[in-house]
Amino acid sequence: MLNKLAASELVLNEDGSVYHLNLLPEDIADKIILVGDPDRVAKVSKYFDTVEIKKNKREFYTHTGTLRGERITVMSTGIGTENIDIVMNELDALVNIDLKNKEFKTEHKALELFRMGTCGSVNPDVQVDNMLVTQNVVGLDGLMHFYQDYNFENEFSKSFMERFPYERIKPMLYFSDWAEEMGEYYKDAKYHGNTATFPGFYAPQGRQLRLKAVDDQFLETLNDLGITNFEMETSAIYALSKLLGHKAITVNNVIANRRRGEFSADHHASEKNLINWVLDRIIK
Repeated sequence: MLNKLAASELVLNEDGSVYHLNLLPEDIADKIILVGDPDRVAKVSKYFDTVEIKKNKREFYTHTGTLRGERITVMSTGIGTENIDIVMNELDALVNIDLKNKEFKTEHKALELFRMGTCGSVNPDVQVDNMLVTQNVVGLDGLMHFYQDYNFENEFSKSFMERFPYERIKPMLYFSDWAEEMGEYYKDAKYHGNTATFPGFYAPQGRQLRLKAVDDQFLETLNDLGITNFEMETSAIYALSKLLGHKAITVNNVIANRRRGEFSADHHASEKNLINWVLDRIIK
């Protein structure tokens, strides 16, 4: 592979910032909190001691500042793994590509990425308004099959693939897991589990309005295969982090238990609790 990147491959804005995120290398910290909702960025950064950077483009909002003397970034990704594909590649470009010369840097830099989100649980024993850390993840969106060098397998993935009954969906599956050393940040979380990342909110999550899902027992089947919860971003964050040489961990606040039909009584309070819980642990 040639070291020089074509302008069509690494697209930059007029000021030299990466195209979608609208960021320059100096705009981000080594620790980055990833949230889905752009409105959540300001809800997180209001707890920073200082905020030096506020930038946005489309659904990608970024605030960088300091908390207890350490530099930190919070960034919104929007919904879905297709957005994570953009975020992860452009974050990596900021630290591992010389943007001016469009050349790969000789020294690799690893970011610490913390997904802070909400999720639903498929396990009837999981209580709402509690923190759940993702150890293993299965992606049902097919994203990583577009990347030549990605290959991941562990005991969870082998067991899941052997028992997964939906042959039409099976070719899309891929797997990853957390950066285990980052588990120390969240070792006191109430739950640690296995997450399914879905490519949609309705049929992929078992919801049926005018269109029928492939199986109205889909969530129950996933639980039987060892899935604890579901959301829409973690598989791409974990897998692309491994491929690009970064470290990632997801903590979600469980706001719904689909098996019991429960939803958080006050998801705004639950969100605030999540933000404080995460910030207290990743910046001492």
